Amino acid sequence: MNSNFDWTLVRSFLAALDQGSLLGAARVLHASQPTIGRHIAELESQLGVVLFERTGRGLKPLAMALKLAESARAMEAGAHQLQRSVSSLDDAVSGTVRITASQTVACVLLPPVLSRLKQSLPGIQIELVSSNEVSNLLRREADIAVRMVQPDQTSLVAKRIGKMTIGAYAHRSYLQRAGTPRVPPELLAHALIGGDKNEDVLRGFAAMGYPVRREQFSFRSDDLMVHWHAVKSGLGVGFIADYLARTDPDVVAILPMLKIPPLPVWLAVHREIRTSKRIRAVYDFLGDHIANAL
Repeated sequence: MNSNFDWTLVRSFLAALDQGSLLGAARVLHASQPTIGRHIAELESQLGVVLFERTGRGLKPLAMALKLAESARAMEAGAHQLQRSVSSLDDAVSGTVRITASQTVACVLLPPVLSRLKQSLPGIQIELVSSNEVSNLLRREADIAVRMVQPDQTSLVAKRIGKMTIGAYAHRSYLQRAGTPRVPPELLAHALIGGDKNEDVLRGFAAMGYPVRREQFSFRSDDLMVHWHAVKSGLGVGFIADYLARTDPDVVAILPMLKIPPLPVWLAVHREIRTSKRIRAVYDFLGDHIANAL
């Protein structure tokens, strides 16, 4: 055998053997008939044997062709296995991705989404930073951030993936004790849950035309999970994301006429996403699934 034997000719040989003609081999390989003929002739030249008898009805394999076929098919199977292995390695997404999100998003919204992510991307390890502070993606405090404000750094990639709707809620036990407010002004006579240093709820009341003072909130905390548990415990009326309130059937929506502006939900990532397959995979998955969870 020629030491420069060209193994690429084996594919044409097997196609000709299986199809019984140069024309049939050309069709399955999407090549021209003369090309397949040259391949067969070159293979015979390199091996120093005749593989086919050319007849008017096509190609008749000789004994040497049948003997060669076994080794050729093993070679073909090995090539296919190699291709699958390379493809699998190329498609494999693994490693750690660090995500940051607000406390309620991290504690309630994301876990079911991340459970589905782990099923789709089992090689990914997740680090979840639960914080109301905006982690700095530029300093690599996180790889991906779920934010309620649009990042303004030009080196970040961000897309709006949904909106977080908010309503006024109270536990049934509180409403049984204190009654249900029917119009917004009646809220001022109820136990209200608001922020300590955070003035978002104060500004919301002012925007509705009901300026209130901090002292009118009977329970105050800047921790969003504390807000949620305060509402669940019947401490008063709070302003909660709808996705959060849906997790407890005893927490009731009140005053549906209140027009509380929804918060946009942004998914932000460093531009490294262009070169990191694991970050790209998680970013795309979150972008597709968080909107449904909201």
